[in-house]
Formats: sequence, structure tokens, C-alpha cells
Amino acid sequence: MLRHLFKLIWNQKKQNFLLITEILVSFIVIFAVFTLFVYYYQNYKKPMGLEYENVWAVRFNNPEAIKTHDSMTIFYESVGALLHTIPEIKSASFSSDNFPFSASSNNTGVNYGKLFTMSNYYIAQDGYADVLNLKIIEGRWFNKTDNSRRDKPVIINERLREDLFKNERAIGKKLGQDPDAMEIVGVVQDFKDKGDYRQIQNGLIKRMDSSQYFLVSDILINVDRHHGADFESRLFKTLSNAIGNSIEIVHLADQRKTINNMTLVPMIILFIVAGFLIINVALGLFGVLWYNINKRKSEIGLRRAVGASGYSISKQFVGEGLVLSTFSLIVGSFFALQFPLLKVFDLPPATYLIAMGLAVAFIYGLVIVCALYPGRQAAAIYPSVALHED
Repeated sequence: MLRHLFKLIWNQKKQNFLLITEILVSFIVIFAVFTLFVYYYQNYKKPMGLEYENVWAVRFNNPEAIKTHDSMTIFYESVGALLHTIPEIKSASFSSDNFPFSASSNNTGVNYGKLFTMSNYYIAQDGYADVLNLKIIEGRWFNKTDNSRRDKPVIINERLREDLFKNERAIGKKLGQDPDAMEIVGVVQDFKDKGDYRQIQNGLIKRMDSSQYFLVSDILINVDRHHGADFESRLFKTLSNAIGNSIEIVHLADQRKTINNMTLVPMIILFIVAGFLIINVALGLFGVLWYNINKRKSEIGLRRAVGASGYSISKQFVGEGLVLSTFSLIVGSFFALQFPLLKVFDLPPATYLIAMGLAVAFIYGLVIVCALYPGRQAAAIYPSVALHED
């Protein structure tokens, strides 16, 4: 039966070439959609690794009147002390502008011996882990004992530890070279600071010191959940008076929604393009099968006259649609397999393989759905009617 179907398709190869091409293009587009979908889903199901619901970010500009290092140190210490006197604030920390879900990014190269990799680079105070509820899985967080350290203390995330040390212990290892060497004092659980759907990246957190105050103009605060707009208004006035410049308060929960929406835009566009292609392929396949039924009524009538059942006639037309799609999928799968082999976009191979399997299943399902009704129409043709019309 299968050999017979392939022979029928091959004999009409010129007629079916356009449809095979349409299915091939649709498979490639659907493969891209499913790749993006699987990639986003795999990232989404990973734990967030940080708290954001009750965390606010205060953005400000450093006072222009402050020019000296000592004056800037006094300014930051006074603002920090003020924040700790406000009972509604559970914890607070100055931070670099690439705090979670912000539009800012800061990268740096990290050396360990002969190994080199890129990493996100954060500057934070001792209270940063309390504000975001970061989980220490090895070592400890920054504290006052780090004031007397010769090498600058840093915290890394799990992914950076895996890149640099594999299964080795990271605590006490030094990154970089003297006099800019950094010593690892802790490892935190991976956290998704770029949104729910983006891949977790390497992370290196450096302890803030007074020499970096000129570079920092953001404060993260963890607020008691029972306080809302009224407290926000009072906090705005208090900090505006203390800083002497205009400030902006943003909620990390709102920032997360914004960055997630921006991430989903490419997928929405691909879904729209894929939708149009699927409709075109479905209509094309439906039309070809319908045309074949009208053109081959005498063949169908003869088969019915010699005893073929309506089910076998219907199955033949569904089978022809599956054979058509198989030609396209063989070629399409060849191109799809090049993505994991060539490490295109640096995604995990499993992402491409799962997406390819879903795309193949989707194309076969679409073909079956489109061929069922024409197949039933063919099965309903009676021998006497078909032979009489011929």
C-alpha cells in the first residue's frame, strides 16, 4: 500500500511540487516557533531565585555640588542611615543600575587561570541579599569582616561556578590577576533577573566600597507588604529632601511584567507569520485533495465496484496527504538537524530536538485534519454514479 502511494505521488510530482514546497516552508517556520516556545518554557519553569513582589527601586542622580570622595561617602552613609530608620522598610541596599528587571546591563570578562568567560557584573552592598532574598548555597554573603581583605570579595552564581570550576569548590578561589584579584566568598542560587523567559546568565556580584559611590545611583528597598501608595508618597518626599534631586520610584513587579512583554514580542510575531502559512498550506492541501477526488472519480468508482470499502478509499487519500508531507519533512528535518550540530544561537541541543519533534507531529496532524473531509467525500462516491459520470 505504501509503495503504491509513493508511486502515485511520484507520477504526479509536477502537480504536487508546489504543495510539497509549501509544507517544507511551513515546517521550517513552525520549527522556529516551537524552538522559541520550548526555549522560553524551559527558562520559565526554572525557579526565579529572588524576591521581587515587595521590592522597590529608587533611582536618583548624585548631587552636582558634591565633588570630593569624602563628601560623597558622607552623603551615601547618611542616606543609608535614613533608610534604616524608616520602620516600613525591612531592608535596603545601594545597587548598580543593572538591578533585576531593569533595562540596563553590565558585563565583564572573568579570568580563572587560563579559563576566560563573560559574566553579568553587579555592584551591591551587604544588604543586597536580604532585599532580594538571594539564597546562599556555598560560603557566605558580604559582611564587615571583608573591610580588611586584601583581595576584593565577590559572590558568583551557580552558572558561573559551573563554567569555571565544574564540580570543584569555588570558595577561596581567586579570579583575575593582582592587583585587581577578586576572591570568591560565596555562591548564590541562580536568579532570573532578566525576566521569566530569558536564559540565566553568568553572574558576579562585587561588594560596593566608597570608591564606587560616584558610579551608583540606585537603591533597592524591601517594603512591608501592608504599605502601598500612601507610604510610597511619604518615602518619595523624604528621599527627595535628603538627596536634593528628583527621584523615581519603580516597582520590580511592574518592571518584570514590562520586560516579559518585550521578550514575548518575537514569539507573537512568529505565531502570526506561522498562522498565515498554516492557513495557506491547509487550504492548498484541502484544494489538491478535493481536485484529485473530482479528477479521479472513475478510479474511485472502479475500486468501489471491485469491492473496495469506503474506509479504504478514505484511508488512501489520507495516506497520500501523509506521503506528501513526508517528502517535505525529510528535507526539512535535514536542515533542522544542522542547528544543534552547528550550535546555532548557542541553545541546548535538546531544545532543537524537542522543537523538531513537535513540528513534525504538528505537520502530520495538520495534514490528517485537512485530508479527513475530502477522504470522507471520496468514500461516499457510489460506483454507479462515478462510472455513469465518466
